Amino acid sequence: MQESKWWKNAVVYQIYPRSFKDSNGDGIGDLQGIIRKLDYLKELGIDAIWLSPVCRSPQDDNGYDISDYRDIDSMFGSLKDMEELIKEAGERNIRIIMDLVLNHSSDEHLWFREARKSKENPYHDYYVWRDGTEGLPPNDMRACFGGSAWEWVPELSQYYFHQFSVKQPDLNWENPKLRQEIYDMILWWMEKGVGGFRLDVIDQIAKEPDLKITNNGPRLHEYIRELSKETFRKGDLITVGEAWGANTELAKLYSNPDGSEFSMVFQFEHINLDQQPDKEKWDLAPLDFLKLKQVFAKWQRELYRTGWNSLFWNNHDLPRIVSRWGNDKDYREKSAKMLATLLHGMQGTPYIYQGEELGMTNAEFGIEDYRDIETLNVYHERLDKGYQKEDILNSIHAKGRDNARTPMQWDDSPNAGFSEGTPWIRVNGNYREINAKQEMADKGSVFHYYKKLIGLRKTYEVFADGKFELLLEEAKDIFAYTRTSEGEKLLIICNFHEKEIPFLLPEGWSGKEEILIANYNEIAETEKLRPYEARIYRKA
Repeated sequence: MQESKWWKNAVVYQIYPRSFKDSNGDGIGDLQGIIRKLDYLKELGIDAIWLSPVCRSPQDDNGYDISDYRDIDSMFGSLKDMEELIKEAGERNIRIIMDLVLNHSSDEHLWFREARKSKENPYHDYYVWRDGTEGLPPNDMRACFGGSAWEWVPELSQYYFHQFSVKQPDLNWENPKLRQEIYDMILWWMEKGVGGFRLDVIDQIAKEPDLKITNNGPRLHEYIRELSKETFRKGDLITVGEAWGANTELAKLYSNPDGSEFSMVFQFEHINLDQQPDKEKWDLAPLDFLKLKQVFAKWQRELYRTGWNSLFWNNHDLPRIVSRWGNDKDYREKSAKMLATLLHGMQGTPYIYQGEELGMTNAEFGIEDYRDIETLNVYHERLDKGYQKEDILNSIHAKGRDNARTPMQWDDSPNAGFSEGTPWIRVNGNYREINAKQEMADKGSVFHYYKKLIGLRKTYEVFADGKFELLLEEAKDIFAYTRTSEGEKLLIICNFHEKEIPFLLPEGWSGKEEILIANYNEIAETEKLRPYEARIYRKA
């Protein structure tokens, strides 16, 4: 079945299940909690939920270490709960996108438990092994989470390869039997009514460790095309390939309009623009705003009619955008709406991360309240290297992953209405001022602004198919662009900063055109932009 491309007009909402809604008082969000909040998501207007991993897992890497692809982790509920979620969401015209990890499994997966029994075991070749001598790994490759990428198994006199944690052995995609197991599993989920898949680090499945190649290996697109042909193309799905190493040319392969690979690519070039060059994300630098414009414009221009991009500011690994590039104090609502306008006006499929539609902010905890292993590791590593404690905490407050993982702020009751028990991680202290109940009741809130943006994408085809043109390329405060399709044109103007600036509408625009959305109630004069002001004009 050829895809209908419904996802070009869709908006996706990402849920981090552990932090969304707890239904049973154990302090951990779960599938029944999500079911209880489906009407909230229907009210917002989203079309699909991307569910961060819920398959059975020892949780060595927050569920990205799957021990059973055909079962749900008891932390979140049961397979029956998952089937109920798919059904209940479907009745509200919301599809469920599963997060699948096909580059590696958990070392507790049946396949790996069998694989390490002997070299003759039929599952042995499901993983990447090399003969060797203890203490002398095949090469000096390092794992992303630190240490060697090779782990010695004395009973086999072999090393297995792992790009991430030692508990996440890499799968061997060169083995056709392994590939068929994966296809059968995906078809099994498709039969259960899943509406799509987000493929974690999919650009790493064709690794060639002997040549020190991890991503974009020579057989990568051969494997992806076979995967798509055997599974995705048999249904009307949304498929998203996460590719940290993607450039625009590779993205055209991943998201080829012929449907041979994925619906779209999920790439991160814009996300690394506020760190010091060639250093870590903790080494903070002011955002290079002109570079941000160039990066967005490049992806908009080069994928036009040749591919499809995901549009996002936030996810489960990133800090809250209103704290990062907006102003989460004096102009929280205005800057949250501006950032939403800037992103949702572009071509691509927008992703909203839970709480983004409320303008939720980063949480400045003491180190004792953080739970993320990456955060705790960098704190102790930098202390040992002589960094000042205050500087380390500043970096963690700015970039730590737990900023995105504090519980969803539902109302002003204890624990923000997330749980009747003790939450697994502290709630952000500002939940009495920022929560869904208050924002749904206030028509001028960030929530209602997102709802309106989502509605616009469904009303005007120009959002999906209009050609992008960047305006005022050298302007240090303004992000402005047009979108043009047959007989219809949009002008999107955003003041990215907190100062009032002079501004003249571009040639051909009078200011008397229809205003589809704006984050200030009245536009008194068109010759200036107030702090974080954003508008979308339309003319037929």
